[in-house]
Amino acid sequence: MPDVFADLVGQDEAVDTLRRAAASAAALLRAAATRHAATRPAARAEPDELDALAEAGEEPAGTGREPGAGMTHAWIFTGPPGSGRSVAARAFAAALQCARGTGCGECPGCHTTMTGTHADVRLVVPEGLSIGVNEMRALVLRAASTPSGGRWQVVVIEDADRLTEAAGNALLKAIEEPPPRTVFLLCTPSTHPDDISVTIRSRCRVVPLRQPPADAVAEVLVRRDGIAPDVASWAAAAAQGHVGRARRLARDPEARQRRDAVLAVPRRLTGVGAAFDAASALIEAAEAEAAASVTEVDEAERTALQTALGAGGTGRGAAGAMRGAAGQLKDLEKRQKSRATRTQRDALDRALVDLAGFYRDALTMALRAPVAPVHTDTAALAEAGAQKWDAEGALRRLEAVLECRAAIEANVKPRIAVEAMMLALWRG
Repeated sequence: MPDVFADLVGQDEAVDTLRRAAASAAALLRAAATRHAATRPAARAEPDELDALAEAGEEPAGTGREPGAGMTHAWIFTGPPGSGRSVAARAFAAALQCARGTGCGECPGCHTTMTGTHADVRLVVPEGLSIGVNEMRALVLRAASTPSGGRWQVVVIEDADRLTEAAGNALLKAIEEPPPRTVFLLCTPSTHPDDISVTIRSRCRVVPLRQPPADAVAEVLVRRDGIAPDVASWAAAAAQGHVGRARRLARDPEARQRRDAVLAVPRRLTGVGAAFDAASALIEAAEAEAAASVTEVDEAERTALQTALGAGGTGRGAAGAMRGAAGQLKDLEKRQKSRATRTQRDALDRALVDLAGFYRDALTMALRAPVAPVHTDTAALAEAGAQKWDAEGALRRLEAVLECRAAIEANVKPRIAVEAMMLALWRG
C-alpha cells in the first residue's frame, strides 16, 4: 500500500517539508512522554506505539535543536487549482497521526485519516459559498478537546478563502492561543489578503504548491487508475495539470462531451444573437451538471432528516415532532440551495478554464512560442484563430475569459458575466 503522500503529484519539496515536520511532531510527543514518565516513576510508558512514532521523529544527535523545532500549530497550503492543496493537508494530517513513522499509509491512524473517519481529525469542506461564524465557533470549540488517541487534534479547512470575516476572526483567536496538541491546516489559493487575512497568515507556516507537470499527472493516472498511457497524456494536458479534472476527462464520457461543447464556442460566435445563445447554453450546461451531482445527495439528506424527526411514525409524539420539523427542513433546504449554487459555479468555472486554454493556444501560436498546446484536439482551430485575430486579438479574448472568472468569484450574477464575456469574445 502506498504512503499517504503518494497522490501528491509533483510536489517533492513540499512532501519533504511535511515529512520533516511530522518527524519533529513525533519527537515532540516523545519528549512530552519522557517528561511525564519522569514525574511519575511508578507509571509505565503506556503505548509502545507512541514510542515507535517518537523514535521515527528523533533529530540526529548533535543538531542542537529542541524536539519539535520543525513543527508548528498552524499551516497554510497554497497553490493553483489542481495543485493538491487539500490532498497535501489530509496527507499531513495522516502523517501526524501515523503510528509507524511519518505517513506509512497502512496503520490505523493513516487509514482512518485518509478515509475521513479518524476521531481526532476534523475536515471542513464548505458546501455553500462561504464558511460562517457559527460553524467556525463550533469547530474551534470541538478542536479544543484532548486528542482521544494521544497524538494530535487536527483541523483541516478546505477552501479557507471562503471564510467570512467573522468566521476568520473566530479562527484567529484559536490560532493565537492554540489548545495543546491542536494543529490547524488551512487550504487557500494564495496568501493574498483577498484569500486569507494578514493576521492569520502571519501566525501560520506556508507550504507553497505548484501546478504539477502534465507528465507527472499522466503517470499517476496510469499507475493509480489503470488508464491507457495515450489517454492519460491527453487528459493531463487538457486538464492543465489538474489531477482531478484529468481523471474525470479520462474516465467520464459526459465530461468529455461537455468539454467539446465548450471548445465549440469560438466557432459559434457569429453575431450578437449567437453570443447570447452561447451564453445561455454554457449556463444551462453548468446548471444541469450541478443538478445531476447534488440531486441524489439532497434527497438522501432530506430522507434521513425526516426519518430522524419521526416521519412515518404513528402516535401523538410522532405527529408532534413532524409539526415542529418545518424549521429544520427549511434550514436543510437553505444549505442545499447554497451547495447547488456553489456546485454550479464550480462547473461553470471548469468550462471557463477550458475556454481560456483555447485562447491561450491561439495566443502562443500567434506568437510562434515553442510550447505545446493545451488542447491538442482543437489545435487546428486555434491556429486558424491565431491567423485571424493576431496576438493582440487572442490576448484580448483570453483576458475576457479571465475577467469573467474574476467577476463570478466577486459574486456577479453568472449569466450577466458570461453574456458580457461572449460579447467581448465576438467583438474581439
